[in-house]
Amino acid sequence: MAVEKRDVLVIGAGPVGMTAALALAKEGIQATIIEADPQNRERAGSRAIYIHKATLELLEDISTGLGFKLAEIGIVWPVKRTLYKGDNIYKRVYEPPKPNTLPAFSSLHQHEIEKALYVACLAAGVEFRWNEPVSEAKTTETGITITTNQNEWHAQYAIAADGSRSVVRQSLNIKFEGPRTSDTFVVVDVKEDKNNPLPIERIFHYQHPLVDGRNVMYVPFAGGWRLDLQLLEGDDKEYFGSEDGVREWLPKVFPASYAENITWISTYTFYQVVAETYTDGHARIVLAGEAAHLFAPFGARGLNSGVPDAIIAARGIVTALRTEDKTVAKEAVLAAANERLYAGQYNRECSNLALEHIQGTSEDIRLKREISAFLAPHIPALGKWLDEGPFGPRSGPTLTTKY
Repeated sequence: MAVEKRDVLVIGAGPVGMTAALALAKEGIQATIIEADPQNRERAGSRAIYIHKATLELLEDISTGLGFKLAEIGIVWPVKRTLYKGDNIYKRVYEPPKPNTLPAFSSLHQHEIEKALYVACLAAGVEFRWNEPVSEAKTTETGITITTNQNEWHAQYAIAADGSRSVVRQSLNIKFEGPRTSDTFVVVDVKEDKNNPLPIERIFHYQHPLVDGRNVMYVPFAGGWRLDLQLLEGDDKEYFGSEDGVREWLPKVFPASYAENITWISTYTFYQVVAETYTDGHARIVLAGEAAHLFAPFGARGLNSGVPDAIIAARGIVTALRTEDKTVAKEAVLAAANERLYAGQYNRECSNLALEHIQGTSEDIRLKREISAFLAPHIPALGKWLDEGPFGPRSGPTLTTKY
């Protein structure tokens, strides 16, 4: 097995890993990205499809033109609506983005996000090593060793962005903490029907009457739509998440022609978990993205917190590399890891509130929703609460919210 040496490694070539490499490159640190999958891999499903303005700004800051590129190839919904048992209770119309400014968000397939990040990485001179799954990660006071199927890598620091099943996190014996919900959701991607294009609107249905009171959400992204269906207790999960099942319920909530445009179906329950620590005992590896946390998608807290995870981790490592004082170096990495750990814990609480609101499992929440829906036509703020309530509170210290 060959031995490779670098100053900094990034584990994982997803959007968070590539963000980390770009943040390091901006500071003159040429990181190497190690990825388990082969180059030109095909990713199933739309996955992370919503990039907040704050995230676009962060990406623009580390790679000039990247934020604007993601805005250009994505879409901005001009309208979002919320309905309660079939009745409209809230509508917001977004103003068009001003010239030469980033929009409020951009909605596009994660594959397109990754392509744009990859082009930016190549332009920045980032090295990729494909088809090298990591089998073990070790740290000492002086550095790290990453073992793959091909090489033994030695480096001073690393950022682990190798996803929810992170081998690095498991090697470091860092545990996830938090609950797994019992509710089941079915997410479906459909291509836009060019013969029957729909108005570009994000729509959330509380208790859609045509699917026996299940919650439904439609999210447009460049080239298609994502549909989320929340199943009820006792539903046959396998059937609702099968192609036959989707073909049965989809025409009840969406134009029937779109049942012929299904590209991806996934059935899942949510983890609401955060790593107990974002770094090892020697402060040599920092976790980022889904290696560090898993949230319900409502509020788009996954990628939009993974990007600042990567950037803050990179900043801490850059500071550590530029000092000869070992104590200062360790404190810089710890400070970065702890800042994002706090952000992860904060986002988990917000996400828990979102799920509680959407699931309506408590009598208190159900009563509040019923009263708010009844009064929303007369008190618009209540309709706004029903629309935004699922996303949890947005306040918090700088860079500790979902951004």
